[in-house]
Amino acid sequence: MVKVANWEQIQEVIVREGVSRKGFSGEGATIAMNTLLPGHEPRPHSHHFEQIVYILSGKVKFHVGEESVILEEGGLLVVPPHVVHYAEVIGEETVLNLDIFTPKRAEYDE
Repeated sequence: MVKVANWEQIQEVIVREGVSRKGFSGEGATIAMNTLLPGHEPRPHSHHFEQIVYILSGKVKFHVGEESVILEEGGLLVVPPHVVHYAEVIGEETVLNLDIFTPKRAEYDE
């Protein structure tokens, strides 16, 4: 059976103040659109998923393990499984960040 959705109709989930997301999953992967507002509280975390980060707009300082990189529109980054990471918004522009996770994150498929 084909799984179909309209992105505009997927419910946005408020993660915490200044951070929200939408998600959609297939059998083996999840995409999640995160909105990060300037001034949000970064929360270092890790998980067992590989995460590919794609910045659609805005600018972030992305911390992965002991490394930090600046990502702007078009920037891509891979976060390996089990590595502590987080993003900090740079400037006053809202960041749109598309993530791809594998394996899928069923809890993101809201």
